[in-house]
Amino acid sequence: MSVYKNAVSLAVLAVAMTPVGALAEAIDDQSLIETVVVTAQKREQNPVDVPMAITAYSGKFMTDVGIQEFDKLSLFVPGFVVQNQSPNNPGFGLRGLTLDSGEAAQEPRVSVFEDDVSISTTRATYIELFDIERVEVVKGPQTTLFGRAALMGGVNVIQNKAKIGKYDYAASLETGDYNYHMLEGMVNLPVSDSVAVRLAARYKMRNGYIENLGDGDDYNSVDTLAGRLSVAWKPIENFTLDVIVNGEVDRPSGTSFKSGTFYPADVNGTIVGNLGHTSGAALTDHIAGFENGKSLGLSRKVWDVKGLTDYKIGPQLTLSTVTAYRRFDSLEVFDPDGFAQPMLQSAEDERGDQFSHEMRLNYDYGDRLTAFGGVSYFYSNVSQRVPLQFNENMALALISGQSALLQYQPASFFSSSTFTGGYAPALIKGIAKATVYSKYYNAMVGNYGAAAAAAYATSQATAYVTANNAILNAVAAGLKSNHWEEATNYGKTKSVDLYGDVTYRLTDQFELNAGARYTHDDKTTSFAAQTADTSYLGMFLKNAASGTGWGIIYQPTKNNGDKISRDFSDDGLSWRFSARYAPEDNTSFYATYARGRRPEVLSAKSPTAPNGDPTFTPAPAELVDSYEIGAKTFAMDGKLRLDAALYFYDYTNFQSSRLESGEFVSFNAGKAEAYGFESTMEWAVADRADLFATYTYNRARFVGASIYQGNKFRLNPDHKFSVGASIRQDLFGGTFNFLPTYTWQSKIYFDDDDDIASEQDNLIADTKLDEFQKPYGLLNLRLTWQPEGRPWSISAYASNVLDQKYIKDAGNSGDNLGIPTFIAGEPRFFGMSISLKMQ
Repeated sequence: MSVYKNAVSLAVLAVAMTPVGALAEAIDDQSLIETVVVTAQKREQNPVDVPMAITAYSGKFMTDVGIQEFDKLSLFVPGFVVQNQSPNNPGFGLRGLTLDSGEAAQEPRVSVFEDDVSISTTRATYIELFDIERVEVVKGPQTTLFGRAALMGGVNVIQNKAKIGKYDYAASLETGDYNYHMLEGMVNLPVSDSVAVRLAARYKMRNGYIENLGDGDDYNSVDTLAGRLSVAWKPIENFTLDVIVNGEVDRPSGTSFKSGTFYPADVNGTIVGNLGHTSGAALTDHIAGFENGKSLGLSRKVWDVKGLTDYKIGPQLTLSTVTAYRRFDSLEVFDPDGFAQPMLQSAEDERGDQFSHEMRLNYDYGDRLTAFGGVSYFYSNVSQRVPLQFNENMALALISGQSALLQYQPASFFSSSTFTGGYAPALIKGIAKATVYSKYYNAMVGNYGAAAAAAYATSQATAYVTANNAILNAVAAGLKSNHWEEATNYGKTKSVDLYGDVTYRLTDQFELNAGARYTHDDKTTSFAAQTADTSYLGMFLKNAASGTGWGIIYQPTKNNGDKISRDFSDDGLSWRFSARYAPEDNTSFYATYARGRRPEVLSAKSPTAPNGDPTFTPAPAELVDSYEIGAKTFAMDGKLRLDAALYFYDYTNFQSSRLESGEFVSFNAGKAEAYGFESTMEWAVADRADLFATYTYNRARFVGASIYQGNKFRLNPDHKFSVGASIRQDLFGGTFNFLPTYTWQSKIYFDDDDDIASEQDNLIADTKLDEFQKPYGLLNLRLTWQPEGRPWSISAYASNVLDQKYIKDAGNSGDNLGIPTFIAGEPRFFGMSISLKMQ
């Protein structure tokens, strides 16, 4: 059945539920359509009055639809795509631009905030969404509103604060297949007339959904504990202070980086699975001595503390401050080659801390003039350590094209005399001969023809191997079963921002807006690399005649591990202009022009030879000029709500990243363009039925002289939509609420190279075009029963009801070795929940 027939067969989902404090206004007691008041422009507004594309959902909506994480939220937000490899490695995309690099010096394009505090460092961005007041997703360049990282928009998660004078509590329990359990609770306690405390927590666990065909836990599990303490203090009427402490610990099992080249096999080389991207995998669980023998999996801790103040100086002036400290530590051990042989094991150890302080003055002169201005300071210090351990004999077999040995021989074969004394010398000489042959043949074929070039190249290659026979034998004899090397990159940023924004209403129907932000950065990029020994394979592949300390991927810095740094500064200005025309209170049309800017980046990779300086590569500031027009309306007494936007983006100095000899580096990919259309519909069609739909068309491509000319942006579907319904019926002394949803997206690629071109620069070229996901859709069902007059409810749910097979990522580190890996998407899940809320 086509996705369109599936979509039409469903009633569409409702946008939110009943009121949440003063921030959500429902049409009536039964309707699920609501207005979520937003603060994207630093003041409370109805979304119809905001001259930009914005999607906002209340915490109640997210709870009722079953949204607990960013990737599920993105399914219902036009232009928003979130890829979740693991909590440590997500990708956030808005209108084609993606935030996902773990490089310490990298600058994000999509700003993710938690109560106006940036959490955009990718390894600490993916958090549990629980006890949430609302989430606002703003599209388009928003650096004037959200700061440095909002080149293509911002996501702001507003958490529930402690409420003074109010006692309430809530709890929920979920259980399901794959041994899924989730327990969540919240309590709000008034301490005095001016102080309140709120506690909230969630614990969630689920077994992995990709079967481990070897030893260890199944892959892609969930094991998360998150908690929050908030304290509110209001000593006088015009002053409030909120202090919020968040913490989260994630310990899931290993990510299923499954090879698309090698069949899953046991330790004896016996095939135990197939090449299907979503079926069982057999990976190397651990290697003795590597990261203290840790098994595949993630250990991540994220915590922060923030203080928010609001002081109403007078009738028109309010001073707000936001002060925050955040820290994260994340270690993930993974098998990048994607099969059972211990050819290569890797880990990523990323940690960092940040401090920020912002002061903002808001001015509100009635309906005619509103403005705000402020200053902010941001400090960030991040490091990313990536150790690698190679079995050089196995790596030699792969490089020389002997994949059958890796597939069918046990690991012990590669340390036997059969391999070390027979295969290894022959393979080394074969590579050397092929390299020399290729060199001479390519140089001569144009002038002398294929036959003469082949004859001469063959003679030269044979002579080379004969003359260097002893050296080549020594290389083969020096291969190790546990060669270790490591690189660490560092990024430190000190930034000061000055910003301001003014909205002036010329008439009751027409207003103009202008905003600007100036940013000054002082940055330091550092790099260090070391090896435990000399890799003869690495030296051979680099065609080095001599030297010590050679690595296969990383070459050591001075003194085998010195940290080498480079300082630089960056200044930039971004701005926006908009006009809004409101022919009536519930309808508005707007047009905006904005300049977004992503600061300059200095990327680092290892020296070209041992004990040298790193290679530092600057990528100039990325600029985007954005043009957007849109319309928003509430019709039929607010029962029908529509919005639509058309946009065009022109990028200069598009910053992308690619693998160069095994290392990810940032570089200038040149020019790019994007244009598209977004629309949302919410309709209360009857007293007991609400409809919801979103649609996105986003054509984002590299253009001009770009190295990726004509390619699509990574993780960017040209088409994306969601549909659903809320259908309610009174029965058995309560109300049943049936919520079906269907989401669909078109084809996506997982890298800007669209699986071609630059991959020929990898250590081993991958010429197979398979690193993409075809169009697919997901059907979810949820049925809830709420007894009349009771504070509890029960639900049954099923996600991915049709058990759609799809992948979340492809390529990865294995792509550098010519053996890309694939990460499966979530299968069908089902379960039940019971919830209690008293207020």
